[in-house]
Amino acid sequence: MTERPAQRTPNRQLAALIAEAGFSNAGLARRVDQLGLEHGLDLRYDKTSVTRWLRGQQPRGTTPALIAEVFTRRLGRRLTAQDLGLDACAPVYAGLEFAAGPEEAVDIVSGLWRKDSGSHAELRKIAFTSAGLVVPSRDWLIGRADEKVARAEPPLRVPAQGRPSPRPPGPSDLAARRRGTAERAPGHRVTGGDIAALRSVGELFRTLDDAYGGGHARQALVRYLEHECEPMLRGTYGEQTGRRLFAAAAELTRLAGWTSYDIAAHGLAQRYFVQALRLAQVAGDRPYGAYVLVTMSRQAVYLGHGREAVQLARVAQQGAGGSAPPVVQALLHAAEARGHGVLGEVRACTAALVRAERALESARPGDEVPHWARFFDEAQLADEFGHCHRDLQQFRAAAQHAERSLQLRAPGYARSRLFCRMVLATARLGLGELDQACHLAAEAAAQAAEMRSVRAVEYVRDFERRLEPYRDAAPVRTYRDKVAAYG
Repeated sequence: MTERPAQRTPNRQLAALIAEAGFSNAGLARRVDQLGLEHGLDLRYDKTSVTRWLRGQQPRGTTPALIAEVFTRRLGRRLTAQDLGLDACAPVYAGLEFAAGPEEAVDIVSGLWRKDSGSHAELRKIAFTSAGLVVPSRDWLIGRADEKVARAEPPLRVPAQGRPSPRPPGPSDLAARRRGTAERAPGHRVTGGDIAALRSVGELFRTLDDAYGGGHARQALVRYLEHECEPMLRGTYGEQTGRRLFAAAAELTRLAGWTSYDIAAHGLAQRYFVQALRLAQVAGDRPYGAYVLVTMSRQAVYLGHGREAVQLARVAQQGAGGSAPPVVQALLHAAEARGHGVLGEVRACTAALVRAERALESARPGDEVPHWARFFDEAQLADEFGHCHRDLQQFRAAAQHAERSLQLRAPGYARSRLFCRMVLATARLGLGELDQACHLAAEAAAQAAEMRSVRAVEYVRDFERRLEPYRDAAPVRTYRDKVAAYG
């Protein structure tokens, strides 16, 4: 007698959500396919595929996570594969989740630190998705600081006789001992000195990044986060110390994202930024969360996603509120201006620049400015003006502001000076000053050759693309000869 195939149970959870979302079977399949394409997946599902899912068939691979993300976007609340009656799998959006609480936030970000050990070529394969910006920024805007951050000492094991005995060492404790006493095992009591050390390390890596590019010491930063910061986050601390610890962890995680962005590992950088945003929320540091969103906005500008860049900057402004220091307000408005500049929106860009300028002018010497915002001064504002006017093809204004920024900018900001010099070279080219443009660009190209920064190289390549109409001119041939020598 032939055995009949087992009957599958109809997926009523999925059916209910399809009805709530107003999807047809074909419409759901199409959206899953489109989302798959954002991640380089050629899925080719159709209405028959959805019919099979409704009958109880389980889709394979990352598809359950993709289906859950489609419903998350449509319904405006986070849904998992299990919520849809589907088997769990490793999410295709790993690292873009906005954690439900502090413990989950630590799990997600520490997972990123441990996995971030590949070559630059491998890291660049992690997909960036503009759609992945929407849910985290919304969750941050409407969310509140977590009520409880403190972590108590691990409980003691109580034997049958009623006498407490020490908790037996677990695998993580033994692994920590094998790695050496310099690393902290979970249960370490976090002190003010530990947090001061995190901040000092952050200053060191920021200085290296500014001077030599994100690729110079990025892996050392990530390993420090894995071996020093994670054990602290899994240690013990009170409420106040815990929030300071999460604030320091947010800064270092944002910096890991920033250095990843600088080497063109954009998908990885995006994930670090989302997790830095979540850590800042645990810390209850609203202004710093707004700064993380500004960082995400700058990445969106660089990748040509102007509309998303504007939206992120506006969410940052709304979330920071009107009580943020003037310097922070200026930073937020300048980020919005950059998004409008990429979109060619002259009036909106100009208005945002004016707001940034007025905010910075209203700052007073005695104002308390967060340490992470102190870089935003007259030199930085002039740089923002220069970039915006370049994008709007207002080359005379771009040249004036770029020159002012270079006059004011400290030498330690070598990469920023390089970017500004390339803005000036592009402006000179737009004004027909070919000799001067090529001279400036050659200086910047020499600096880029000494840095580990894909962005620096891309600024040079962008200028060279603009040189194509003049490729037979003598200054251009001289420029190319000089750049070839740097290679």
